[in-house]
Amino acid sequence: MRPIYRWIISPPSKQAGPLASALRTSPLIAQILLNRGLATAEQCRQFLSPSLKHLHEPAELPNAVAAAQHIVRAVRDRKRIVIYGDYDVDGITGIAILWHAIRLLGGQADYYIPHRLEEGYGLNSEALAQICDAGAQLVVTVDCGITAIEQARLALDRGVEIIITDHHDLRRADAGADAPPVLPECTVAVHPRLPGSRYPNPWLCGAGVALKVAWAMGQIDNPGGRVGGEYRQFLLEATSLAALGTIADVVPLRAENRVLAHYGLGGLRRSRLEGIKALIKSAGLTGKELDSYHVGFMLAPRLNAAGRMGHAREAAEMLTTADAPTAARIAAALEAKNRERQALEKRIFEEAMAQVAAHGWDSVDHRALVLAAPHWHAGVIGIVASRVVNRLNRPTVMIAACNGHGHGSARSIPGFNLAEALNACRAHLEACGGHEMAAGLRVRMDKVDEFREAFCQYALQRLAPEQMQPRLELECAARLAQMTPALVRELARLGPFGTGNPRPVLFCPDVEITAPPRRVGRNGEHVQVLIRQDETRMKCVAFSQSDLAGELRPGMRVDLAAEPIINDFNGSVSVELEIRDVRPACR
Repeated sequence: MRPIYRWIISPPSKQAGPLASALRTSPLIAQILLNRGLATAEQCRQFLSPSLKHLHEPAELPNAVAAAQHIVRAVRDRKRIVIYGDYDVDGITGIAILWHAIRLLGGQADYYIPHRLEEGYGLNSEALAQICDAGAQLVVTVDCGITAIEQARLALDRGVEIIITDHHDLRRADAGADAPPVLPECTVAVHPRLPGSRYPNPWLCGAGVALKVAWAMGQIDNPGGRVGGEYRQFLLEATSLAALGTIADVVPLRAENRVLAHYGLGGLRRSRLEGIKALIKSAGLTGKELDSYHVGFMLAPRLNAAGRMGHAREAAEMLTTADAPTAARIAAALEAKNRERQALEKRIFEEAMAQVAAHGWDSVDHRALVLAAPHWHAGVIGIVASRVVNRLNRPTVMIAACNGHGHGSARSIPGFNLAEALNACRAHLEACGGHEMAAGLRVRMDKVDEFREAFCQYALQRLAPEQMQPRLELECAARLAQMTPALVRELARLGPFGTGNPRPVLFCPDVEITAPPRRVGRNGEHVQVLIRQDETRMKCVAFSQSDLAGELRPGMRVDLAAEPIINDFNGSVSVELEIRDVRPACR
């Protein structure tokens, strides 16, 4: 059944015409740029032509230089360094960046990644104690640690320096975004949103933070602070690792993040890392131009499969020490794990939806979901939570039980801050952390009902009924005659697409259906539609919307929410519309 969207059409701006003239582009493209919050021609030019010179210097990121100084000193003093990173793509790529940086400066580093199921997210005291007992003199966290108050103290008490690099939301003294933050005692904390920070990019991901620290390390190691030679080449290649983390962690692809994603995507297929080459080959993407879709839906899931279905250390090995044969072996293993993950995810999603239906939790009075089962696999419940949100448009917590304790993954909708919500329910939880749209938690299973009541009550007080209906953001009105190959090429320049910079969906008003819709695809799950507007005729395709075949009839006049795409068949290039939604024409 198709979701019923609430169409939000951006109002036309009087600035679109003058801006289009200044940029020598179409008013439609200018309107989309204005919708992105880009008000001047210079801002638009920077957006359309990302440059590495637009990256912010490490000195602007709070404590990045201080952290780099400690790491470089530890390398020179031959101290034993351990990088402690998260088990997702952001953490794995961040580990790889710092590992290679330390090696290039003449040092050695081990890395530690907690087991997702047995240890859970972030710094844990037992692992940290073992690391200290094994002789570590400096621990550097990647993509975790900013809320690890007790754990950081443990390291310092053992005489071990600990540098925290993270980007997740800060822990608050009590519920509410205005409550003062509680920061861990540590040697140095690097974070784009520390109190008093003026860093221009608050959305930097964990791998992005690691890249800035690595950049600062190179500046410190070079007289005059100018990085050159092999280390400079490494930093350029490290943008590909940072791009993987940036896109996979679903941070806004704006400003500096856009630059990292743009350059990193371009460098992925030229990477000299055996692990990257093996990963791309396993996905069947060798030699292809890669975009954010390939990372988000093909490369990142394979890397994540290591932590979800086994141990993420495999993926980290592939991006650090692996030679070509080892990287190929690991990539093949990750491919098998990813297929296993897909089957498991499908089954758990069906069970989750059945649980919702059985309890009537899809009514408008239930504005959040807390779903739990003892046999669910904790490694995939985060993906399933995302699918439930996509289907029901409600903040969703999925909990997998093990030995009386539950590991939870949560995903949200725009306008509902998960980190704040979980902090407000902290009394019912053993631990929680994350950010606005995604978070994790631990809870005793005998407390799940209490947590569900508190979490759902919190959502009921903060979410309006209309927020239960998913929004479909439309850029502007467009006529079929405007849908040319030149327009599609101009739209492509707006990429890479993702959070904060979605693929442009256009409002195509009052088009006529000219032929009976035709089901296409192996199982007839897609629909092909022929339309006309004035003298322009066009073919459309609606992916995974088989219901449309029974809803649309020749002669009907409808409004379309659609994206123009290029169809290159046997050398014949034409423009088609990819339909996102349909409604009766408002004439």
